[in-house]
This record gives sequence, C-alpha cells and structure tokens, in this order.
Amino acid sequence: MFDRRTFLQAAGAMGLTFSLPPLIGRAAEQRGPERAKSLLTIWLQGGQSQLESWDPHPGTKIGGPTKAIATTIPGVQIADLYPRTAEQLHHVSVIRSLISKEGDHERGSYLVKTGYRPEPTLLYPAVGAIVAHERPNPDLQIPQYVTVGPIGIPSRAGYLGTQFDPFRVFAPGNAGGNLRAGVEETRQQRRLGGLDVVSQQFARGRTMKVEETLHQHTVDAALRMMTSPQLKAFELDDETAEVKAAYGDHQFGRGCLVARRLLETGVRSIEVALEGWDTHAENFEGQGSQAKLLDGPLATLLKDLADRDLLQSTIVLVISEFGRTPNINPLEGRDHWPTGFSCLIGGGGLPAGRVLGSTDPEGVQKNPTDPVEIADLYATVFHRLGVDYERELITPIGRPMKLCAGKPIEALG
Repeated sequence: MFDRRTFLQAAGAMGLTFSLPPLIGRAAEQRGPERAKSLLTIWLQGGQSQLESWDPHPGTKIGGPTKAIATTIPGVQIADLYPRTAEQLHHVSVIRSLISKEGDHERGSYLVKTGYRPEPTLLYPAVGAIVAHERPNPDLQIPQYVTVGPIGIPSRAGYLGTQFDPFRVFAPGNAGGNLRAGVEETRQQRRLGGLDVVSQQFARGRTMKVEETLHQHTVDAALRMMTSPQLKAFELDDETAEVKAAYGDHQFGRGCLVARRLLETGVRSIEVALEGWDTHAENFEGQGSQAKLLDGPLATLLKDLADRDLLQSTIVLVISEFGRTPNINPLEGRDHWPTGFSCLIGGGGLPAGRVLGSTDPEGVQKNPTDPVEIADLYATVFHRLGVDYERELITPIGRPMKLCAGKPIEALG
C-alpha cells in the first residue's frame, strides 16, 4: 500500500520549538487560517461525567452536589469544577448529545477513536492515523502522529499499517534518552556501518520480504529524527517558568505544553491523554480531582493557541469513550453511559460558541435531543481538515473501506 516516500513522510514527524520567534520549518512560519490544519485530541480515558463537566443539571435529582457557573458563551453554563475553562469556552462549541453503541471501556474507546464499532476481521485506524496518512507534512523530520502521556487503550493505525501508528511519549518534557545517540559520532558511524553490512547480507535474495518488513525505512526515519533540530519540540527547557506554571507542573500539564510545541512545528495529529475518569464509586470526589488536573491546562492551551494565531489551524477535540449515568449508585458513583454524553470541539475554522443537543435534567428520557453519532463528528472533523471522508481505501486483504461512515454535522458547517 505504501511506497518509501509515503512512509518517510509519515514516520518523520514530531517536533516543535519555542514561542513565536525561532520556529523550525516552513510550517512553523505560517500562522492563521492559511496554515495547514492539524488535529489535537484531549483524550479523557475512563469516561468523564457530563454532569460534572459540560452538561450539569444542578438542583435536580440526577445533578448531585455539582453546581453550575456562567461561561463566556452567553447563556451557557458548565460545572463549577471548571472555572478557568469557563473563561475560555467561547473558543469552542459544546456537544451534549453524543451517542455510542458501546458501553465497555475497550470497545467504547475503539468506537470513539475510530468512528467504527469493533469487528473481528478488520482493525480500523484511529482518526489521528487517518489525518497523518491523508494530510502529511513533508517538512517534518519527526512523526506525523504523536500521543502524549500514558494511554491504557492506545490508538492504532489499523489497516493503514504500523508505520502510521503514533509515536508515544510517556514522559512529556524531554526527548527521551533513546532519541539521542548514546555514543560519540565516530562510534555511532561504525555501528551504523556494521548494521548496513548485516542488512545488505540479509537482503540478498529476499528483496520483497525485506521491503515488507519496512526495516530500512524505519532505520532511515529514526536516524533522521535523531539528528533533527525538531526534537526540541519535545523539550521544555526554553519555556519560561511562567508558561510552565500556567500549564501546570504535572504530567498532563506538561503534555499539553508539548502538544502546543508540536503544533507549532507542524505535527498533523496529536493526542494528549488523561486517565482516571472511571468513577463507579465516589464519583463527585473523583471527578472533582480530575477536573483540577484538566481545567488549568485546557484553559491555558485554548488561550495560548488563540494568542499565537494557531487555533484557526488546529481542531481541538476534548472527548471520552462515553459519559456517566444520570443515576447515582449506592456507592455515590456513576456507571458507564454511552447515550447522551458530552465533548468540546473547536478551532480549525469550526464555528465557536454553539451548543448542540440537550439531555433530560430529570434523567427520565434516555435519548438526548438532536443526537450526534460519533461517525458524524469525525466526518465533520475530516471535512474541516480537508480530508475526503468518503474516500475508499483498499485494505491489505483487498477490502474497500471508507475513511468515515458519517456525514458532517450541519450545525457545525
């Protein structure tokens, strides 16, 4: 399916620099709507409660102790656990009526990451992998698709091939020891020379098989990345103490700051993960502690992207695999709820300040008004990114598959 050039474009993308001045590459020099678009997903693994975040119902039986506060979208309130995000909400729109057919963590994550339900005969690619495949940045010397932070259920490239799997950053804030040569240049070149001899010997009479392994492609891409100045995108040494404090001195905060730097460098698809949302017991305490981790970095990131004229070229999506039940269980927890949960989406030219759908404040009506299918959400994202969401690719087993089975949401057109 992929030739050498396509692979190198995909395997060579990840980096960024620092603030507005010394940015690396042509992509970093452009800002505003003319800049090529990227996708940034804030992935909340475990199931964020919509009732304790973007769709509170205070004073009702299902609302619990959570209160609501005003936001910068007139007439729109969110949970009081997110005071800083409330001040930046005008940058995005709120969808309160997402629906999914999967209420299990693994299956639900798969559907929300790919737009398709799991099936035994085919592994669908995550949306981020599709963006990297369809809209690669030829100037990148680091991966086109990067995930930041620990993710219990990782994103995959599926039938697109492992060369489009994300490059995973587990400890944001440094490039990692395995990205730098551990020996001096002379010894490194001797090692590479020895590897080349072994590779050539192995390739004799096995040209097709060697090509299938992508061995040399991977080596070439890795070496290009290891010697690229774009690796600075993963490091935070040149960020001010003030900026670091605004994002938060914890793993998720540093991950959001790295994400901003990667966007500045031109990385096409980034996913920053925050685990810990599965609050079957003590939901209000659990969602509250998670909100303290999410609120500051998310608000800072939205403001930072807007101030740096990067929000018009970056779609920001904040989403979980499902929400939490309206009913409060005997353990003061909320269980899995794939019907009528919430997300935030904005940037990339999408309209901001809108609220789509609603849920019953009494919890009697299960189905939300104006339901939004996950596939339609991603058709909207693809359309805005310039990806032909109806395009068919032929999988390695010869099966034609559409990139997306949905249609763009009119209210976000």
